[in-house]
Amino acid sequence: MEKGSMENNEKHVTENDPKIDYRGWKAMPFIIGNETFEKLGAIGTLANLLVYLTTVFNLKNITATNIINIFNGSTNFATFIGAFLSDTYFGRYKTIGFCTFTSFLGLLVIQLTAVFKNLHPPHCGKEMKTCKGPTAGQMAFLVSGFGLLLIGAAGVRPCNLAFGADQFNPNTDSGKKGINSFFNWYFFTFTFAQMVSLTLIVYVQSNVSWAIGLGIPAALMLISCVVYFMGSKIYVKVEPSGSPIAGIVQVFVVAVKKRSLKLPAEHPMLSLFNYVPPMSVNSKLPYTFQFRLLDKAAIVTPKDKIKPDGSAADPWNLCSIQQVEEAKCVVRVLPIWFAAIVYHLVIVQMHTLLVFQALQSDRRLGSSNFKIPGASFNVFLMLSMTLWLPIYDRIVVPFLCRITGKEGGITLLQRMGIGIFISALCMIVAGVVEEHRRSLALTNPIGVQPRKGAISSMSGLWLIPQLSLAGLSESFTAVGQVEFYYKQFPENMRSIAGSLFYCGMAGSSYLSTLLISIVHNTSEKSATGNWLPEDLNKGRLDFFYYMIAALEIMNLGYFLLCSKWYKYKEIGSSDLELNQVPKQSETSTIGV
Repeated sequence: MEKGSMENNEKHVTENDPKIDYRGWKAMPFIIGNETFEKLGAIGTLANLLVYLTTVFNLKNITATNIINIFNGSTNFATFIGAFLSDTYFGRYKTIGFCTFTSFLGLLVIQLTAVFKNLHPPHCGKEMKTCKGPTAGQMAFLVSGFGLLLIGAAGVRPCNLAFGADQFNPNTDSGKKGINSFFNWYFFTFTFAQMVSLTLIVYVQSNVSWAIGLGIPAALMLISCVVYFMGSKIYVKVEPSGSPIAGIVQVFVVAVKKRSLKLPAEHPMLSLFNYVPPMSVNSKLPYTFQFRLLDKAAIVTPKDKIKPDGSAADPWNLCSIQQVEEAKCVVRVLPIWFAAIVYHLVIVQMHTLLVFQALQSDRRLGSSNFKIPGASFNVFLMLSMTLWLPIYDRIVVPFLCRITGKEGGITLLQRMGIGIFISALCMIVAGVVEEHRRSLALTNPIGVQPRKGAISSMSGLWLIPQLSLAGLSESFTAVGQVEFYYKQFPENMRSIAGSLFYCGMAGSSYLSTLLISIVHNTSEKSATGNWLPEDLNKGRLDFFYYMIAALEIMNLGYFLLCSKWYKYKEIGSSDLELNQVPKQSETSTIGV
C-alpha cells in the first residue's frame, strides 16, 4: 500500500464534510499503539487469571473456569452499554480515554491482591486438606478489580475499531482500502500483543513472581493512556449524534401501532413517508422488500403531522422509509450473530479447558527442565492467526480479487463460513489429542501434579494442531465478523456494531458456562463417570470436545441457510432509490 498517496487522499475535502481533515495512516501510530499496549496490559493479566485463581486463590477448576467465563461474558456484554453511551452522549474519543484509565485502575487492584498477603489466602500444601479458600473480603477486593476492568473494556472494545476507521475518508478509494486494511492490521497487532502476553508476561507470573508479573500489565496500561492522548490533536473526533437505538426502536413501536394498515401492492416507495435529515451521517439506502411488516411504520395517516422542514412531528407515530431500512439492516444481521455465538464456543475452550490439558501434559522442551506455562500454549493460536493474516491480506485477497472481481476476493459471509467449518475440525482434533493424552497418563505417567492428578507423558506440543486450527478459524470468522458488522450497520451505529462482536463472545462465555455445568452435573451420575472432574485423567474431556464439534457442524448448516437468505446492505443505484421518491411535504397526504 502506498501510504503517502493515501494520506494525501485522506485530506481531500468532501462536499458533505468540508471541515473534516482525514489524517488516515498518520493517526495510526497512536491508535494502534494505544491498542497494542492496552491489549498487552489486559491480556497479560486475563490470560493467566485461570491459573492465578486456582493456585493463589485456591479455587477448584470448575469454579475458576465458570468465574472466568462469567467475567468474560459480562465484560463482553457490557460493550453494548459502552457503545450506546459513546454513540449517544460522549463520543468515541472521550469514551476510549476514560475507559483506558479505568482499566489501568482495575489492573492495579488485581496486582495488589498478589502483593499483599492479607489480600489472598495462604499457600496450599501438597494435600487438598491443607487448602483454605479466600475470605469474603479477599474475594470482594478481587471482584472490585474485575469491576473496574469491566467498565474499561465496556468502552474500549466497541469503540477502538470504529475510532480507527473514523480516521479514513470513506468517500475515497484510498480511504475504503485503508479501512479494509486497517481491520486486518488491527488484528495483526492484537495477536502480536497476545503473543507477548502469553509468553513473556505469563512466564514471569508463573515462574518469577505474581506481584511482578501482574505489575507489568498495569504499567503497560498506563503507557497505553499516555500514547492515546499524545495523538489528540490529529484525531478525527466524530461527535455523538443522539441515541441511534431510539430510531430503531421507534420503527418497531410504530410498526406495531400501524399493524392493521395495509401496505400498497405496487411501488411502495411512492406511497411511504420519505425524509432524510440533511445532516445525517448515514448513507441513503434503497428500498428492500424484506421485512415488509416494518414498512407500515412509514405509512402516513391523516393523523400524522409533518413539520415545515419535511420531518415527522412525532417520530413515535411516523417513521421515514430511510429509518425503516436502517432498522432492517440491524434485523438482518441478528441471525448471523446467533451463529457467531455458537462458533466462539471453540475459542472459549481453547482459553479455559485447554489450560488444564496442558498442565497435565509433559510441558518440557526437549531434555531441558524448562516448562512451558499452561496459559502460554495459546500463543500458538495467536501465532497461527498472526502469520496467516498478512498472507491473506497481501497474497490471497489480491489473487481472489482477480478471479472473482469482488472486493475482498470473497464475500464476508463466505469468509466467516470457512472459519466455522475449520472450528468443527479443530474440536475433532482436540478430542483425538485428549484421548491420546489421557491414555498415556493412565498407562505411562511422568509425575503427579499437586491435587490434580497424574501428568501424561504426551508432549504438550501435541496441543499445537488444535490451537493452529483455532487461530486459522479466527482469522476467517472473527476478522470477517468485525468487518461484516461495521459495514452492514448504519454509519451512526458503528460503535454498537463493534459491541455486537463482543456481545457474541459474551453469549459464548455464558453458553460455555451452562454447558460445562450441565455436563459436569449430569455426567457425574452416568455410567462413564464425570466428564469434567478435577483430575482430567478420571474424566472424558474428549467426549465434551466431540459434543462441541457436533454443535459446530449443526451451526455451520444453520449459518449456510442464513447466508443464502441474507441481503447485503446496498448504497447507490436501485430501481427504487430513496432520493427518487418525492418528500412527503411535496405530495398529498396518503390516506389509509
